[in-house]
Amino acid sequence: MSSAPLLVLGTGNRKKGLELAKLLAPVGIELRSLADFSQAIDVVEDGETFAANARLKAIAQARHLRQWVLGEDSGLIVDALDGAPGVFSARFSGLNATDESNNCLLLQQLAETSEPQRSARFVCHMALADPSGTIRAESEACCRGRILFEPRGTHGFGYDPLFEVVEYHRCLGELGPVVKATLSHRARAAGQLVAQLIALIDSGQWQ
Repeated sequence: MSSAPLLVLGTGNRKKGLELAKLLAPVGIELRSLADFSQAIDVVEDGETFAANARLKAIAQARHLRQWVLGEDSGLIVDALDGAPGVFSARFSGLNATDESNNCLLLQQLAETSEPQRSARFVCHMALADPSGTIRAESEACCRGRILFEPRGTHGFGYDPLFEVVEYHRCLGELGPVVKATLSHRARAAGQLVAQLIALIDSGQWQ
């Protein structure tokens, strides 16, 4: 059995979980997802911000599982849509939303919007809770770009095929996982969090 500290990734999204696991691998801790815990609970994400939802997920799961849990909430903010879809990014097109239906709705709502007005940013907030439910570390980062007129590329998930990183002249769906692991909102937030995780472990507080 591993003697490394255990961290539960508080997400049921398989693709997001795999991405987080790769980003946090340098810490050298044992990573599991909610899928590894049959007793994991569903947390109502009714916060008004990404930070609030990340904290909700981390605190509730940590107290219930009695484990260190990383809550993460992220989404797309489109300036021309007054910040939508925002915290509703995953369910933008309804309760049974898929990546495809969300992307279709986004394109529909921006149909009359010119390229200069299609600015957007991805935001990611991460919150780490200890087994008592106390938040011990947090980070937040963003990746700025703009929304394309049609999907491109086959990499990533969510809105990646529509989100162009302007300085690369390509969308996240085209850039692939190696580049995304450097410049995405989730990669940047994870990078900020890694130092905090290592400090907690080195101080002996992670028990």
